[in-house]
Amino acid sequence: MRKDCERARRAIDERWAEGSDAAPVEAHLAECAECAEFARRTESAIQAARTVAVEVPRDLAFRTQFRVSLRAQEMRGNAWGWGLWVSLALSWAVGIASAPLVWRALEWVGRNAGLPELGVRLAFGLWWAAPVAIAAGLWAFDKRRMEEEER
Repeated sequence: MRKDCERARRAIDERWAEGSDAAPVEAHLAECAECAEFARRTESAIQAARTVAVEVPRDLAFRTQFRVSLRAQEMRGNAWGWGLWVSLALSWAVGIASAPLVWRALEWVGRNAGLPELGVRLAFGLWWAAPVAIAAGLWAFDKRRMEEEER
């Protein structure tokens, strides 16, 4: 199909879909029988579709609006789903990869600062627990905020 035919057919479609003006393609339709036939068939189909009566339930708009709002609430509720899991997985991956280095660093600090070994072990445990505690706190804060918005 030629480029001018493609443009003409797109303009014909846009005229019916968007209500745009078909004047720019009138010259092409006058010289191209295929595109003129396409325009005639399109107009005929649109006119036929306009004559079909479609019964719509009276509460369709209300039900649609209700379903959309339910889906929006559901999506807001799941907003933390993937992000929380990804952040936790990254936290654990970084924690596992860097655990030997952190242990050596804490051991060095404990030895030079004169800390008991129990203090070094507690510090190491807190180093592991901190990212989880922060993520859980952010999740709880966001959940509370969303519940307040719903009220």
